[in-house]
Amino acid sequence: MAQNQVRIISGMWKGRKLRFPPRSPLRPTLGRARETLFNWLVADVADARCLDLFAGSGCLGFEALSRGAASTTFVDQDAATVRALKASALDLNAAAARIHHARALTFLKHYACDQNSPFDLVFLDPPFDSPALISKSLDLLTSRSLLSERALIYVEYNRHGAPDLTTGSWSVIKSATAGESQFGLLATGR
Repeated sequence: MAQNQVRIISGMWKGRKLRFPPRSPLRPTLGRARETLFNWLVADVADARCLDLFAGSGCLGFEALSRGAASTTFVDQDAATVRALKASALDLNAAAARIHHARALTFLKHYACDQNSPFDLVFLDPPFDSPALISKSLDLLTSRSLLSERALIYVEYNRHGAPDLTTGSWSVIKSATAGESQFGLLATGR
């Protein structure tokens, strides 16, 4: 497979390829990490409202849609990446994909969800050289009431530069390592 594409693992779009710009900072979540994550989420994906912040290739959000999520909101600041996300959504006929060209933290500061549509699943996979974005994103998601009562948040980061996940009311309920990546699932209110 070409370097600037990734394959959807399961669901209605199993085997379909997502293409993205060949940019050095784009680092799609490895297939084995995605497989582990979605095994963890097997009972939580159906009908979930998802947010793929720092979307990049969109592999996490499209994987969720492929497995029955109600919707995924994709956010990325790079114009070429957003064009690729829109092309993937069109190619997959993903009507439940909402794509925003914005900086992640700015999006969270200004996004308005009504009380009936907070996010159930959030994917936080910022650039490896910016682990503080995870903590800042968690703070905004909580302070702006953008999460459902039983929301789950996936975090991925360089295992040599871990963010502080001990602040707030979050607890790590699952974690694993794949290559240079550390990843885990956070929960609150469970």
